[in-house]
Amino acid sequence: MLKSMTGFGRAEALVGDKRFTIDIKSLNGKQLDLQLKLPSLLKPFEFDIRKIVAEKLNRGSVDCLISLKEAGQSIPVSINTQVARSYYQPLVELAKELNLDSSQLLSSILKLPDVVAAGSDSIEPTQWEELKKGIEKALQALDTHRTQEGKGLEADLIARITRIEQLQKEIEAIEPARRDKVRQGLKQVIEEQVGQESYDKNRLEQELIYYIEKMDISEEMVRLRTHCAYFREQLNGAEEGKGKKLSFILQEIGREINTTGSKAYDATIQRFVVEMKDELEKAKEQTLNVL
Repeated sequence: MLKSMTGFGRAEALVGDKRFTIDIKSLNGKQLDLQLKLPSLLKPFEFDIRKIVAEKLNRGSVDCLISLKEAGQSIPVSINTQVARSYYQPLVELAKELNLDSSQLLSSILKLPDVVAAGSDSIEPTQWEELKKGIEKALQALDTHRTQEGKGLEADLIARITRIEQLQKEIEAIEPARRDKVRQGLKQVIEEQVGQESYDKNRLEQELIYYIEKMDISEEMVRLRTHCAYFREQLNGAEEGKGKKLSFILQEIGREINTTGSKAYDATIQRFVVEMKDELEKAKEQTLNVL
C-alpha cells in the first residue's frame, strides 16, 4: 500500500474558553520541511508540536497553522502605549508640515505594527493535552487523505510497469529473428566486400559469434524482468516510507532499458525502447510524490 505525500487535515480543539483550529497541509519533498505558524500563547509548546508532527510525517513539505478564537467571548488584546506614542509625535509633525488634519491620527496609529497585540494569555500544561489531541486528530485526517491519494498513485504505477513488461515480451518475441538478421547482414557485407571465396569461413563464424554476443540483450531482459517483479513486490508491501526505494528500483529499470537500446541495432526494438522510456519517466514523476 502506498501513501502520497500530498494531503490535508483539519481539526478543532476546545481548550478551556479557547477554541483552536489546526490546519495541516503537506506536499512532496525529499526531507521533512515544516513551516509552523502559532499564536503567541503556544510559543512555549512549539518544540513539542514540531516533535508530534515530525514523528507522524517523516517526509514532505508541511505547513501547520494553528489559529485561535475565543469560545463565548472576545479575544483579549492590549495596547502598547509606548509604541503608540513613538508613532504619534512624528505623525503630528508630518501632518503639520503637509497641512493635513491630525484629529483622526489615533485610528491610523492603532493599525500600525506592534501597537495592538493579543493579550498575554497562556494555557496550562493540563490544557496542553487537549490541544495535543486536536493536533493528532488533524494529523490522522491528513494521513487518511494521503492514503486515498496513494491508491491513485499505486494504480498508475502498476499500469506503467505492466506496459514496460508488455513491451519487454514484444522485444523477446522478435529477438531470435533479430539475431539471424544481424548474422546474415554481417555475412552479406563481408561477401560483398571481399568475395565469397576470399575469407576463412571458420574465422568468419567466430567473428560472427563475437559480434552477436556483443549485441546480445538476453541478460538485460532477465534483469529487467527481475527489477519489474521487485518493484511490484515493494508496491504490495505493508511498510511505509518506500518512495525512495521505488525510485532506486526505477533507476535500475532505466539502466537495463538504456542498455537494451544501445545494443539493439534494430528499428523495431528501438521503438519499443522509446515507449519503455516514456512509461519509465511517467513512473518516476509519480514516485516523487510517494511517501
